[in-house]
Amino acid sequence: MKLLRLKLNTDFRSLQAGFEVHFLRDFDKAKMWDFMPYCLVGRNGSGKSNILEALAAIFYHIECIYLTNKPEGFDGEGEFNKVHTEGFFAEYCTPNSFELEYFFPVEEGLYNPSLTKKNFGDNKEKYIAHISIEKTKNKSPIVKWLNRHEFADAIEAPIELNRVAAKKFLPEFVLGYSSGENEILSLPFFKMRFIHYDEYEDALRNETGYSQPEGRLVYLDNQYSQAVFLTNYLMQDEAILSPIYQAIGIKAIKQFRIIIRQDVPIAKFRTEENITALRADELEIDNKDVFELTYNLKKRPEVQTSELKAIDKLKQCATSQLFDAENKVLYLDYFIDPDKRNEKGELIEISEMKKAFQGNFEDAFELFRTFQTLLSLNLYEVDIKLKQDLYRSGSLYVNETVPTLPSDKRIMRFKDFTIEKQGTRDDILSKSLSDGEHQYLHALGICLLFKDTNSLFLLDEPETHFNPDWRAKFISTLRDCLAQPRQKNMRELLITSHSPFIISDSHEENVLVFKKDDETRVVTAERPGFNTFGASVNQITIDIFERVDTIGDLANSEITSYETRFKEGENPEILIKEINSRLGDSVEKTILINRIKGFIKD
Repeated sequence: MKLLRLKLNTDFRSLQAGFEVHFLRDFDKAKMWDFMPYCLVGRNGSGKSNILEALAAIFYHIECIYLTNKPEGFDGEGEFNKVHTEGFFAEYCTPNSFELEYFFPVEEGLYNPSLTKKNFGDNKEKYIAHISIEKTKNKSPIVKWLNRHEFADAIEAPIELNRVAAKKFLPEFVLGYSSGENEILSLPFFKMRFIHYDEYEDALRNETGYSQPEGRLVYLDNQYSQAVFLTNYLMQDEAILSPIYQAIGIKAIKQFRIIIRQDVPIAKFRTEENITALRADELEIDNKDVFELTYNLKKRPEVQTSELKAIDKLKQCATSQLFDAENKVLYLDYFIDPDKRNEKGELIEISEMKKAFQGNFEDAFELFRTFQTLLSLNLYEVDIKLKQDLYRSGSLYVNETVPTLPSDKRIMRFKDFTIEKQGTRDDILSKSLSDGEHQYLHALGICLLFKDTNSLFLLDEPETHFNPDWRAKFISTLRDCLAQPRQKNMRELLITSHSPFIISDSHEENVLVFKKDDETRVVTAERPGFNTFGASVNQITIDIFERVDTIGDLANSEITSYETRFKEGENPEILIKEINSRLGDSVEKTILINRIKGFIKD
């Protein structure tokens, strides 16, 4: 997808009603297939992160309207009431009134071939739907295909889309990531995790089987960092991974263990009595009214089929496995043999372990979804009441009420994840990596995993722990990760940042500068007004962040004190000698010395 504009018609966080931001403008549309992430910049509190939050909230709301599998206690009770909005109602969300427009590729089967050939010829880059989502206050949103007449007869196919048609024009995934504690951004994603869990549990009770979550929102916080790292290492092409791993010095993953508990019972009939009994461990798994939680993820002995389920595939790849029958815990160990290389270090053949994973899983995406499903089962101990409170709450901090399981209580966890790293004598645990190294692997790994999808990426300050070199390389490395043929996917990336290096690697049309008026509190978002691509860090710092000085305030105060001493008549030669011994090189120091020498007049 490619965003065109977002207008808020009600207040949202620090953004006032009437706030509007334009993304892809008419004169930039020729570049829509290019790699062009939007960089949202501005001072702290200027409202840039609120755009990510608004988009996450909007697509969460749309997704929940169209969900086939909705958990118990999710929907609001009775008819929508404009005052009482507890629970989910299609007519109410935050923001409660908005206009959103974007482009989305039209897939085969959704257009009249003869009509499109007449309108566009053979140029499938023009097979783009112009989609709008409009929500009026206290009314359900309406999804429209504004240029549908170019693809089908307008009488037979009205521009207002029904539920089935609208789902085909929503982003394949909405992916959220924040390097900090942005609870507002994570809230809709956090709710979606519980929807994913309840969907799995309902499939288990109804014995309908399960493949992957229906909901499209995925929040990729630190809980998923090991899953992202492992999936990319085992499934991606080395040429794609090399720029990321070389920056950190990752040479190889040597081994890891997956531990899966198979002793958690789920009552076939959801009643308060059954739930209470389960929590007290009074129901045995072999009871006919009880399922074992991972039952849907492994091959059933009574079903004659060659199809392997998620856990079976993981077992197929393991170097060794052990099932602790007494505690009903499965241990899967993976020792990764090295890739075969020639004398020049060039790859000849991938390791047997990589072959095993690539033979059992169709692609990196399938393996990651397997990890995602297993990790989502770690929510099993949250009771119905708490989940219903979560679904119905508008609190920004509701996830703080959800308990975090100790490691030995989790359904699935990674252990003994060991890597070989340059500059270390022995192999180290992945957890030994620094915050910046974790963040670098995670942020870029997320984009790599979902690179072949029509998705919306919402990355909130993904570079906060990077050193200056990594910040300077981030956009170029991201571009290498997401390189792909044209006419395939239309990903949209929004990145909030305070880094001048990231802005310097972004073209002016992709930079949105957020400013908040100190008196009126009105927020605006505009292009910077100068060519940011290749601009110096100093110019960006001055023009965008309004920081004229190139040194810190403490050092700058000393510059001022030396100027005062000079004006008061102190010996210039003694002053200059003291300045040179006291201060490092800077523009400010150079100007000061030239003033003292008389080369610059006040």
